[in-house]
Amino acid sequence: MRQKPYFRLSRRNNPNIQLLVGIDEAGRGPLAGPVVAGAVALNAKLPIKGLADSKKLTRMKRERLFDEIKERALAYGIGIADAREIDSHNILQASLLAMRRAYTAINVEADEVWVDGDKDPAIPAPTFTLIGGDAKMPAISAASILAKVSRDRMMEDYARSYPEYAFERHKGYPTALHLTLLREYGPCPIHRRSFSPVRDVCRGLFVSSHE
Repeated sequence: MRQKPYFRLSRRNNPNIQLLVGIDEAGRGPLAGPVVAGAVALNAKLPIKGLADSKKLTRMKRERLFDEIKERALAYGIGIADAREIDSHNILQASLLAMRRAYTAINVEADEVWVDGDKDPAIPAPTFTLIGGDAKMPAISAASILAKVSRDRMMEDYARSYPEYAFERHKGYPTALHLTLLREYGPCPIHRRSFSPVRDVCRGLFVSSHE
């Protein structure tokens, strides 16, 4: 794993770089649902305006850019690690697993891979990390948008299976509404039982059932 300023390795300044892939994830903080990673190789001949950290964009802009990235990128991939894998491996390792799956799904051999943050997901290509990369490097910004929109849509699908939790509103994050519903109904199959609020509810249910 290496960290270098992005400008030193841009294609403009280093013509030997032929294919650069950006990777980012979404969903480390929620109490329910998967962690999702995106991997994107942008096409310099088809630039995409407005790329930015997905968290800084409105939903409408994310949705528009999501479609544009899929249409214009040289390649893209999505990787997922579900709640059971998160509980089994821990959220950090599950996030890195999702990143490796996203890179596998992109089905290209990158000359360089740039990952948001400071953790190397052990991808079989020259890999660099960049803290705050989703706001600094277009390929990582694009990956963050793919990951965020993909995960949001998954949580909206889960809301139809588990309507009592209102996943379409909070996407699994620990909002006051989600915590209230979690305490009222207990955890469902997509809740992360290794996360303390869910674990505490599970313990409370166990105690109540044995009183």
